[in-house]
Amino acid sequence: MNYTKNYTSTSRMSDLVSKYYQTLPLLSRFGIPLGFGDKTIDSICRENGIETNTFLSVIQLLIAPDEFKNDKINTISITSLMSYLQNSHSYFLEYRLPKIREALANAIDKTQTELNEVVLTYFDDYIAEVKNHMDYEDKVVFPYVKRLLKGEYSIGYHIGIFTKQHDQVETRLTEFKELIIRYYPTKGTNEVLSVLFDIFNCEADLYSHHLLEERLFTPAIKEIENSVNKRNE
Repeated sequence: MNYTKNYTSTSRMSDLVSKYYQTLPLLSRFGIPLGFGDKTIDSICRENGIETNTFLSVIQLLIAPDEFKNDKINTISITSLMSYLQNSHSYFLEYRLPKIREALANAIDKTQTELNEVVLTYFDDYIAEVKNHMDYEDKVVFPYVKRLLKGEYSIGYHIGIFTKQHDQVETRLTEFKELIIRYYPTKGTNEVLSVLFDIFNCEADLYSHHLLEERLFTPAIKEIENSVNKRNE
């Protein structure tokens, strides 16, 4: 793909978005509006209070993960990255998953009473699992990181605990997808197939979210932990 060689801070933001439509939801999570004109990525980032290297690292990791190298991990803005992750949580919990749930309820065959109940219950359980996972990050992990950024040493907690508890919540969505494919009769209609397509996309999006936390966020926090711990030895 050679993504790394093609897009830098001096590239036009409009060229990046036009080439990679996958960046559209990422823009909203960074709080970047459309209407770029011919402005560069660096200019757009600075206008919106985002550290440019952090933006480029997130975009590269999610678009071209095989090319990603975290050799600039020490230049990442943890504040910008956490804001992005928190906005991602709001996106999934307040918009994406409720929309899929609504579309699913409207698309299912009303004659399949027992199967419909299984399908909707399974999906509701999945949403609850995602919410628990993201609430943990919002209420435990992010406050811990904010204290860490202030140089506060925390006894009894470290980012490794988050890593161990960081189950891939997309696993249950994969199971749900298989349930629809294997057992739900669509009778040639497009509605359920459209919902299934959205589920595939959501599954990929959640995996990218997990990848970002695993390969960018967690290593960056470990670096800060090491620095804070040395000062408190």
